Amino acid sequence: MKFLNTRNLFVSSAILALISPLNQSIAQDSLPGEGKSVRVVQPNDDTGWIMTAFYTQLLEELGYTVDEAITLDVPVAYQTVSQGSADLYPDGWFPLHNLYVEQEGFGGEQVGYVARQGALQGYLVDKASAEKFDIKTLDDFKRDEVKKAFDRNGDGKADLVACPPGWGCEETITYQMDAFELHDHINPIKANYSASMADAIAAYEAGEPILFYTWTPNWTVDELKPGRDVVWIQTPSVDLPEEQRDLADSATLDEIEGCVAQPCVLGWPVNDIRPVANKEFLEENPAARTLLEEASMSIEFVLKQNAEMKNGADSPEDIKKQAAEYIEENRSKVDGWLEAAKAAGQAQ
Repeated sequence: MKFLNTRNLFVSSAILALISPLNQSIAQDSLPGEGKSVRVVQPNDDTGWIMTAFYTQLLEELGYTVDEAITLDVPVAYQTVSQGSADLYPDGWFPLHNLYVEQEGFGGEQVGYVARQGALQGYLVDKASAEKFDIKTLDDFKRDEVKKAFDRNGDGKADLVACPPGWGCEETITYQMDAFELHDHINPIKANYSASMADAIAAYEAGEPILFYTWTPNWTVDELKPGRDVVWIQTPSVDLPEEQRDLADSATLDEIEGCVAQPCVLGWPVNDIRPVANKEFLEENPAARTLLEEASMSIEFVLKQNAEMKNGADSPEDIKKQAAEYIEENRSKVDGWLEAAKAAGQAQ
């Protein structure tokens, strides 16, 4: 008859007792994104690139390897997320971008908020010209003396810095040019937005009248401050594409600094800025989903960062540094987001 070696059993039990906490510690220290990569796309307008840097660095803190972002036209960016060629597009504007996500079979999902109700849009005129010609709405550009003053290419129409083809704002501007019967009076410039705005600012500095569309946060409203350099003008009424009509009430706002009237009929709904991610990616990565649901940025920071970028701090390294500084300045909130994301990953 064989007897158990109680000494060996005691030693083995002691070793197991030591190893178990170690294994638990290793499990707790492991990050949910380890061994996984994330593919990010960003718009070809650089005002939203800070959002790419922000989410990239947060995902990296969860252990993900984030590939270098690919810059694409906005419609193509949504297509790549839908098809799974990319996992994340951080700079979605809603309802402006509803036309992309409401397409049948769209494979992405809006998740979390960069900023809720933080984005204004509309048309602006240099303040001096608005006062000289008593410009209040787009309808004033039907007057011959106003068209002539804002006609920079000699085609008999006022020139408007608009949006490149395919952008959501280009679709809305085109709709409003039809709705307000402005095609014979206003010429929307659909070239590269940053280049067109740089040209408009140069014209303003030379004392020429300018008319442009913009959104906030954006470097344009730091360069040309509403109320000081330019004024928001109104649309003749609120008339929006069908997919935005349920938000028509938010197109008229009180206390808009630098508007020609209060309340101000901007004619564009206030937008939420939201990340859009591929649905399969979100299903497979609950930690990333939770992070996107929890994280956010302040509009004031984005506006400040855009101004810094416009003033020369615009290299990829500059943008990464700006995002890193924002994260560290908000470390207590960031750590809360990360802990929630890690818990979601461990529960998978």
